[in-house]
Amino acid sequence: MAAPSLAEAAAQWLRWDKNTKTSEIVKQLVAEKNAGELQKCFGSRMEFGTAGLRAAMGAGISQMNDLTIIQTTQGFCRYLEKNFSDLKKRGVVIGFDARAHPSSGSSSKRFARLAGTTFISQGIPVYLFSDITPTPFVPYTITHLKLSAGIMITASHNPKQDNGYKVYWENGAQITSPHDKGISQAIEENQEPWPQAWDDSLVDSSLLLHDPYVTINKDYFKDIQKHCFHRNINKETKLKFIHTSVHGVGHEFVQSAFKAFDFKPPLAVPEQKDPDPEFPTVKYPNPEEGKGVLTLSFALAEKEGAGIILANDPDADRLLVAEKQESAEWKVFSGNELGALLGWWIFTCWKNQKQESTAVKDVYMLSSTVSSKILRAIALKEGFHFEETLTGFKWMGNRAKQLTDQGKTVLFAFEEAIGYMCSPVVLDKDGVSAAVITAEMSSWLATKNLSLSQQLKAIYDEYGYHITKASYFICHDPKTIKELFENLRNYDGKNTYPKSCGKFKVSGVRDLTTGYDSSQPDQKAVLPTSKSSQMITFTFANGGVATMRTSGTEPKIKYYAELCAPPGNSDPGQLKKELDELVSAIEECFFQPEKNKLQPKAE
Repeated sequence: MAAPSLAEAAAQWLRWDKNTKTSEIVKQLVAEKNAGELQKCFGSRMEFGTAGLRAAMGAGISQMNDLTIIQTTQGFCRYLEKNFSDLKKRGVVIGFDARAHPSSGSSSKRFARLAGTTFISQGIPVYLFSDITPTPFVPYTITHLKLSAGIMITASHNPKQDNGYKVYWENGAQITSPHDKGISQAIEENQEPWPQAWDDSLVDSSLLLHDPYVTINKDYFKDIQKHCFHRNINKETKLKFIHTSVHGVGHEFVQSAFKAFDFKPPLAVPEQKDPDPEFPTVKYPNPEEGKGVLTLSFALAEKEGAGIILANDPDADRLLVAEKQESAEWKVFSGNELGALLGWWIFTCWKNQKQESTAVKDVYMLSSTVSSKILRAIALKEGFHFEETLTGFKWMGNRAKQLTDQGKTVLFAFEEAIGYMCSPVVLDKDGVSAAVITAEMSSWLATKNLSLSQQLKAIYDEYGYHITKASYFICHDPKTIKELFENLRNYDGKNTYPKSCGKFKVSGVRDLTTGYDSSQPDQKAVLPTSKSSQMITFTFANGGVATMRTSGTEPKIKYYAELCAPPGNSDPGQLKKELDELVSAIEECFFQPEKNKLQPKAE
């Protein structure tokens, strides 16, 4: 079937769209014959991937709005009906953050209500949170109430104009392929709004509607108390904590988590504690961007004499930590450094609880392939299992569930993008439990006169230094990106990868786009491969590892480099210098930013 012309697509939109603001925008574009804007709105539909949807809010099939939410949910609903014969008994959970876009009449809450309406109109029970919640509450609710699926309306730490639609399966983990393809297909087949699609008063009057807010708020905080081992220390600690939710949803929930662990409440950054979809005090509401997001936190910490800052991203599934050093400087821990600390801490707490030494053989920790291998080093020495997965928590969540079903204990999983799964009750990253567990670790260390930085050094001394450096280049041209990676695959003639990078010798190559791995006897990669994204990992003779990959949600080519030294080699300065040299060589030889017109990350 031929794709409809822009004029047809807009006309069909106007027949279906009952949101006055978005339909008005489209009417205006049609009246003005604004081909450029019409192309932007109707050129192509948002792609539904394993992360669901993520796009700007606005009119048309390429953006997040009432009609595309209805269409997406209709497709998802039909797909679930096909997969679950007991869907009408079990139902789905829907949560939302505080995002809003007044000019298109869009908000996360509005989207959540329309999604709820879709399911209720088909006789399917809906557990719709009556107020904003952190993203981890959705996967938690699925497993806790044994539901079929979950939806979280959030764009996490994206710019303010964006929103998203994140989907979880019955196991409480994010979906993986081929579910995304199946849902995508079902969306295509269910575009015309069903008769009651726009009647969101259904969610106010239906007996199929349940509000899990109070129950989940109680049960979640009871469940994470299983990870509280030092109540008395928490009660007495002299440490002061600053918390910022960066205008997102985290404030109230982190306060509750501290209470559950018997801490005094953390001091909240007043300008950022209440949800505000404009994110007025930050350029990007993303703690990963580092110190700029923490300016107000540093100021409050100085004023209050606080030594530790805990920062959540706006949907509270990520956590950034900073600590004041003896030099009065602040150290912002990378995701890999906090991963090392939390991995060490959670294993130490587990070891202190367990008497029989054989239990360690059933213990697992996971991290993504672009994250530090520090957990592998700890696992080798302590006797537990470490596994790496593909990038993203959907892989770690699903693998954790498989292992748990086999009777194994998954203690911890993390990714370098400041995501941590510290409790098996949430099979996804969770910045709320991570914040309070970090506070308990810090308080316990303080009783031994140790800071987080000192403990991190002790971990490296014992298990070997793991020094990492990650960054990215921005590139808006998919053709350039493809050529850059193809060039690496045909470096010295056809089908040959680079043998060196500047002065550094390449000792191994794994390409998860093509499925090639030089280290395997049959040269086939063990991890799943995906032709739709680019990802190559180089191992170097000096113990360095570097991965280059494209981002699924942004116009970026990212790289992650790590130098691992065996225990005992403790000249971190020399290692850091060598890693910096390796990264410079990778940028120059493999990225070739001038030739490819790549824009470096703004420092």
